[in-house]
Amino acid sequence: MPSPPQKTALVTGAARGIGLATAKRFLAEGWKVALLDIEAELLRGAVAGLADPDNTLALHCDVSDAGAVATAMTTMSRHFGRLDALVNNAGIAVFAPLLDTANEDWSRILAVNLTGPFLCTKAAAPLMREHGGGAIVNITSISAVRASTLRSAYGTSKAGLAHLTKQLAVELASLGIRVNAVAPGPVETAMAKQVHTPEIRADYHDAIPLNRYGLEEELAEAIFFLCSDRASYITGQILAVDGGFDAAGIGLPTLRGQRRNS
Repeated sequence: MPSPPQKTALVTGAARGIGLATAKRFLAEGWKVALLDIEAELLRGAVAGLADPDNTLALHCDVSDAGAVATAMTTMSRHFGRLDALVNNAGIAVFAPLLDTANEDWSRILAVNLTGPFLCTKAAAPLMREHGGGAIVNITSISAVRASTLRSAYGTSKAGLAHLTKQLAVELASLGIRVNAVAPGPVETAMAKQVHTPEIRADYHDAIPLNRYGLEEELAEAIFFLCSDRASYITGQILAVDGGFDAAGIGLPTLRGQRRNS
């Protein structure tokens, strides 16, 4: 009896952070992985570091550029012959007060964080349909459901992506394509380590019931699960991977701190 074909995933924003951790998770499960990123040099280094040339492919691409996305999908299809999972992870953030948010920043954030997943999904769906369907996971953010300061552009883009997830889940179900999203809370990424001061980290720890940041590998586990056959009856869902941050609401961190210290 012939063995089933080797599955293929495409991960955007895969040169570092959650995207690279997700690519590693797919590879560990025996998948082929196309890693797509706008930062060419960083991407080349990431793919070289994986040291698995037979099962990896680097795609230099700006997800907000429809022509570039179409070219990348064609390249991936010719190289691997199929697509079973798409992880729309590429995203950017500019944190600024509304009155200091440049119009250009607003447009760019929505172009990458919202239009990008739309374009990638539109290009990926026909490839998935050829082999009976597939799975798509969009990376939103806890900022999609919890408003915060400095995030008028970023939070709105991620909220739009959360709703796009549901729209796509309903529409693409007839093609055998499931669409879900993962909403990370604070994650221990290189960017977080650079921009989160000790005071900010302490505030987050107080607001998160599990009292810590998430790990990139923990996000990758949730993403891989939603792409796997184990999630075959799950679609249209937004899974918060946030240590309980969203569930805590206003939180009352002082009371939680008293309980931890009692």
